[in-house]
Amino acid sequence: MTKKMKKLLQLKLKWLAKMILARYKPEIIGVTGSAGKTSATEAIFAVLSSRMRVRHNEKNYNNEIGVPLTIIGKRSPGKNPIGWLAILLYGLKLILIKDKKYPEVLILEMAVDRPGDMTYLNSIAKCRIGVVTLIGPMHLEYFGSIENIIKEKGALITNLTAGGWAILNHDDEEARSMKSLSKVKVLTYGFDEKADLKALNPAFTFEEGPGSAKLAGMSFKLSYDGSSVPVRVPRMIGYQAIYAALAGAAVGLIHGMNQVEIAFALQSLKSPKGRMNLINGIKNTSIIDDTYNASPKPTIAALDVLGKIPLANGARRFAVLGDMLELGSYTEQGHCEVGQAAVKNGIDILITVGERSLGIAECAKKNGMAPENVFNFGNADAARLFVQERIKQGDLILVKGSQGMRMEKIVKEIMAEPLRAAELLVRQDWEDAE
Repeated sequence: MTKKMKKLLQLKLKWLAKMILARYKPEIIGVTGSAGKTSATEAIFAVLSSRMRVRHNEKNYNNEIGVPLTIIGKRSPGKNPIGWLAILLYGLKLILIKDKKYPEVLILEMAVDRPGDMTYLNSIAKCRIGVVTLIGPMHLEYFGSIENIIKEKGALITNLTAGGWAILNHDDEEARSMKSLSKVKVLTYGFDEKADLKALNPAFTFEEGPGSAKLAGMSFKLSYDGSSVPVRVPRMIGYQAIYAALAGAAVGLIHGMNQVEIAFALQSLKSPKGRMNLINGIKNTSIIDDTYNASPKPTIAALDVLGKIPLANGARRFAVLGDMLELGSYTEQGHCEVGQAAVKNGIDILITVGERSLGIAECAKKNGMAPENVFNFGNADAARLFVQERIKQGDLILVKGSQGMRMEKIVKEIMAEPLRAAELLVRQDWEDAE
């Protein structure tokens, strides 16, 4: 497909999406942030779908093509022109013949890669509720500074409809700063006591009790307006899983749900592929699959989680980390900060993948990690057999890196059920791998 054809298709999809929204008038919830968008979207879906007709974007349908496809309710046919024609005709049909089953609520993940992206997405769909997860130094080569990223993502908040809500991660300073941009009501969430909606007593859950390598997920107490209820988040590991649950809970509260209803709904929360997803590994190991993408903040957070998980005697913590791309001038510092975090969190074996991640390895060694426990490989294919040979029973392995590093190949090499790769891992079909 030529650039001209793609631009024409983009404009046609935008027009269809706007006409469909005008026809059906669903409530629109927008979710943005440098990380945690998909997990938050899944949590909001889990909460609201317990009582309403709800649709959320699939996979990475979060850009100028993906958002209209979500509104229309179709998957991309790739480079098939007949498939695109069928989608356009289906969109026209939705406009002309009302579908009584069209969603009452659309949850739209809104990605921002370059200046102007959020303005374009806002021109398609005006949101009633805007959720901001966290802001970090991603795509700095296009934005130049964190301030520019805040400004771009903040456009979601400044363009919310009258009577709407801004839901902000209180614990993230950049996300919290958007409170000053809001012309609507604000609800904050986090672990900090000043957040409106709080998570208390976070803990890891185990299938066989504390000390087992078989993690089961996370638990916490959901606290709001003086009362609290216990919540369990299955097969998701780390604070990001709890942040996602809090974002979902915040939207539920705005919709009049009580905390017990919300806690029950969150039990159906499905872990998104490649986002701190817990997977059984070979040799009775456990894998934390965080291979969807990477930037310094969430990578450091993942290492922090890895360092806190109790292990059985003799078990080790592996961090298998790929390059973090599109950091611009922050590349060297960002990778070094991750290396420091690896040491701080007691990582036993550090394996880095890619040229940029040499900075992770070097900073780890400079901060006290034994050189014999640090390894570097040029790409994921070169690293995966080494990881497979090196791990032992009970080990816990974090695998993370930017999309272009294809770190999911390493997870596939060491997962206990590789035949389930298409079900559990990112980028396992033509559309994901593009």
